[in-house]
Amino acid sequence: MKLPSLSLGDLIASVPIIQGGMGVGVSRSRLASAVANEGGIGIISGVQIGFNEPDFENNALLANIRALRKEISKARELSPKGIIGVNLMVAMNHYKEMVRTAVEEKIDIIVSGAGLPKELPEFIKGTKTKIAPIVSSGKAAYLMTKLWDKRYEYLPDLMIVEGPEAGGHLGFSIDELKSKINLSQILSDVKEALHSFEEKYKKRIPIIAAGGIFNGQDIAKYLKLGVSGVQMGTRFIATEECDADVNYKQAFIRSKQEDINLVKSPVGLPGRAIHNEFVKTVEGERIPVKKCYDCLVTCDPKTTPYCISKALIEAVKGNISNGLIFTGSNGYRLNEIITVKKLMKELVQEAELVMSM
Repeated sequence: MKLPSLSLGDLIASVPIIQGGMGVGVSRSRLASAVANEGGIGIISGVQIGFNEPDFENNALLANIRALRKEISKARELSPKGIIGVNLMVAMNHYKEMVRTAVEEKIDIIVSGAGLPKELPEFIKGTKTKIAPIVSSGKAAYLMTKLWDKRYEYLPDLMIVEGPEAGGHLGFSIDELKSKINLSQILSDVKEALHSFEEKYKKRIPIIAAGGIFNGQDIAKYLKLGVSGVQMGTRFIATEECDADVNYKQAFIRSKQEDINLVKSPVGLPGRAIHNEFVKTVEGERIPVKKCYDCLVTCDPKTTPYCISKALIEAVKGNISNGLIFTGSNGYRLNEIITVKKLMKELVQEAELVMSM
């Protein structure tokens, strides 16, 4: 059975796979364009995307805006017919400036999580840019959609539902994570929460399952539950086109299941990362912040246990002992570096085989 395409109005992805945005610098133009060229949707992470710009240390905002423009332009050159999006966290300082930049560059999709993107419809008025909130509960899905409906008479163009097995910052408390929340149940809750809005507008909101999705069997499982597609982040790290340093990729290949643990982020949210020397250090002591990059609204450099920007930048550059390596729960299952083309082919074949059973 052939996999269904993912239809988002005038955008149609022939393969219903969205490559998750991974920052800092893990998913930029090279990875996003490679996924888009294979029929999926490629996502550039906008979080501290300017870390390689010469003026990043002195003016992170200008560096990030310039780099975002560059990466979108590069992705367009590499995949002129593909669907390219950006992931911009609501918790970022200068979120609005980055959103405006992406819209000016005529990005196809803006994905926003780490908070509710309450004003996002305001920025895409009169454009073709689609917007997708990331939620982790039926309640959040309802509140987000109700707000957009009341304030803008606008529904999400798609909604990404991220479960507890995802990498990076998680939209759950530690207690919720310990209670073994089930993504399938969250998806059911979100469907129910969106039903009245879909009835009102006579329009279906595509739901995307995310968090811990690793292979074609997982893809087929969630498609059978009625979602329109899946988002996969960690699985794309061990690809040749992933924008991170090869040492970063090798850290996943060397990791074991017991190496992947929950960590406390400076922003107060739990995250999932590979246990290394850096994580071991910050579990026992505070690393004073020598330089603040003004990255997150909720971070206070005077009290934060460590600078998350510096930790993520060190990791993506290959300094894996002194950096923070975010991962989904299945990161340890990566065992070789392959091309995006090969990976996408394998995922589609596996999923189609299971869907035919």
